[in-house]
Amino acid sequence: MSAPLRQTHIIDNAVVRNDAPKRERLADRAFALAFRGLVYAQIWEDPVVDMAALDIQSDSRIVTIASGSCNALSYLVADPAQITAVDLNTAHIALGNLKFAALRHLPDYNALRRFFVEADNKANLAAYRQYLAPHLDDATRRYWEGRDLVGRKRIGGFANGIYKRGLLGNFIGMAHFVARLYRVDLRAILSAQSIEDQRRIFDEKIAPVFDKRFIRWLTNQPASLFGLGIPPAQFDALAGDQRMAHVLRARLEKLACDFAVSENYFAWQAFNRGYGKGLDAPLPPYLQPANYEAVRARVDRIDWRHVNFTDHLREQADASLDRYILLDAQDWMSDAQLTDLWQQITRTARSGARVLFRTAAEETLLPGRVPDAILSRWDYSEAEARSLIRADRSSIYGGLHLYRFKG
Repeated sequence: MSAPLRQTHIIDNAVVRNDAPKRERLADRAFALAFRGLVYAQIWEDPVVDMAALDIQSDSRIVTIASGSCNALSYLVADPAQITAVDLNTAHIALGNLKFAALRHLPDYNALRRFFVEADNKANLAAYRQYLAPHLDDATRRYWEGRDLVGRKRIGGFANGIYKRGLLGNFIGMAHFVARLYRVDLRAILSAQSIEDQRRIFDEKIAPVFDKRFIRWLTNQPASLFGLGIPPAQFDALAGDQRMAHVLRARLEKLACDFAVSENYFAWQAFNRGYGKGLDAPLPPYLQPANYEAVRARVDRIDWRHVNFTDHLREQADASLDRYILLDAQDWMSDAQLTDLWQQITRTARSGARVLFRTAAEETLLPGRVPDAILSRWDYSEAEARSLIRADRSSIYGGLHLYRFKG
């Protein structure tokens, strides 16, 4: 099976609910089609919260969903023994392999910073040709030197703003465009001098947009949120019993008002469409200058694999892993898929293992869907979950959940 056909197969298997009504299956297939290209140039889960919750040790063997690979690389700061980053999306695997090559082969931190922080400098194309391309596997090189749907070479994104590309980058760009139609400049929040100032700007400028009739209608269409990586199966869980406009307003309010923008790179990505350029700009741990030498020295501990998470676990030995990061993938899963996943997690878990995941809704989704015989082997604290989600600077999820293996 060729790589494109294999990707189509595994994404469809993960997303499309074959037992759902025809209209829902069509929506699932539309999302699966959108999800085959680059979705996240930057991952949208807070690695600082992750590392605090996971308590990574020097012998930790981690399996995580790769997404934009920012978190997998950031976990290296905690000095684990091994990280496997899996993903259904070949674009995300290509991005992870590119970041690996950059950390291994770019000459210094300034070159790395220009490539992934500035990410809009034509010198990056020369750096790609000289330092990175010779070290990439064929599939990764074909991806970056190939062209996207509008005919642009994908590697060109690093010369003119990679964070403005991909499904999420386009979604954020559209959000800025719609805001301008209502004479709102979303970048204004970044000029705030205090959290109180951030609150004032949000309340006066941004919040009223969510009350507009067109915005209420638009955000009520499941397809409108494909750019956030939210499939139709997750849409209802995210909305709950509220209008989607109210939910999105609350999530954006947390992003804009609960954390100082000077310390929150997620706010810069949302409101600036890229990281800040200043030397004191907030950055993910793997891009912070203080962590450069450690991350570079440990990057060989990461392996990227184009495979379903559960299928990867099926190939691992009993009691061989101890940290699992599922992002929000379980929101997409049927009860049977959840049970299969947790059977494999429980089988492969070493004593003291931890599982971290996020959900669109506030509550954990496992009780009543995964058999008690499996869940009873894990400890879960609702109070801890609420504390974790409050600390998550990305602000887009309703819940963040940590399970500890009893052994």
